[in-house]
Amino acid sequence: MPRGRDALSALLLCALMLAWLHWAGPYMPRATPLGPPAYALAAANALVLSWRRAAPRAVLAAVTVVTLAYMLIGYPFGPINLPFAVAAYTVGRHVAWRPAVLAAGLAVPVLALHDLGDGADPGDLLAIFPASGWVVVPFAIGSMLALRLESRARERHEAVERAAQEERLRMAQEVHDIVGHGLAAIKMQADIALHVLAKQPEVARPSLEAISGTSAHALDELRTTLGMLRSAAASQASTPGIADLDALYQRMRSAGLRIRVRTDGTPAAVPPESALAAYRTVQESLTNVLKHAYPKEADIVLATEPGALRIRATSTFVEVTPSAGGTGLAGMRERVAALGGRVTAGPAPGARFIVDAWLPVAGTVPA
Repeated sequence: MPRGRDALSALLLCALMLAWLHWAGPYMPRATPLGPPAYALAAANALVLSWRRAAPRAVLAAVTVVTLAYMLIGYPFGPINLPFAVAAYTVGRHVAWRPAVLAAGLAVPVLALHDLGDGADPGDLLAIFPASGWVVVPFAIGSMLALRLESRARERHEAVERAAQEERLRMAQEVHDIVGHGLAAIKMQADIALHVLAKQPEVARPSLEAISGTSAHALDELRTTLGMLRSAAASQASTPGIADLDALYQRMRSAGLRIRVRTDGTPAAVPPESALAAYRTVQESLTNVLKHAYPKEADIVLATEPGALRIRATSTFVEVTPSAGGTGLAGMRERVAALGGRVTAGPAPGARFIVDAWLPVAGTVPA
């Protein structure tokens, strides 16, 4: 405990001061011989430091008075000023700036009274300087340390706030990907069902079943994502990854999207963050094809490179560039960039729109 440490430090300082007075004090050139009052003042000056962090300004006031009394009596200086320096340091370290400056500023002229009593001209302000050093230096050290620790605490607080903000943004991106993908597939199937419902009601049934399945899956993903706020360990195991892409392809095909998939190489162990980013990249790419492309066709290529995974999604034609008004591609770029990867997306020759993502999986750097 701080109080216990302060008490122990005060006892040690007291022992050192009394030992000095006993062994070296008699040889110091002072007018007043040592006696019990000198030992009592020295002991009191040190022991009062036991409360230095509990009541910094009161301790500084007490030490100032005791030190002044000791000096005015004429006892040898020696280490009598050490408790005063410790008290000044404590005020600078543990008291707010303005009251600390006021307390230290009042202590300086009080302690300087012994210089004025030594025959100095009362009008000579230089008499203050011998005493001011015992205040200014330790007070400055304590104040600088306090400012440094406050700065570190503020930096830690800001780091926590940034982490919380980044987590909120990540959660918002997850919700966007889940809801955007689900709604795009549901709208596609709903349009088909409404188109054929009057003349071919039996054809509308598969579309309605697809709507039911897509919405159920989106709700499950949404529950899992929101569950991350409660249990990071449980949610990490249930976040989608490379192994879930086949189910994603099946749902998108049920929504009316024709998908051709090619895998080059066998992906090695992929970190969960990279696996989730790969899944969301494919999901967002297919969602954009479903919303904007015609015909509803896409080619997906997953290529394994040394220490990396490359994803390439190609659609036949894009009526509206997704980045023009949405946030899907921007969120995709941010997600991949946070892992040290990159994403390019845009029109390509042959009336195509290509999304090309590079994801590091072993600490590599994109070429």
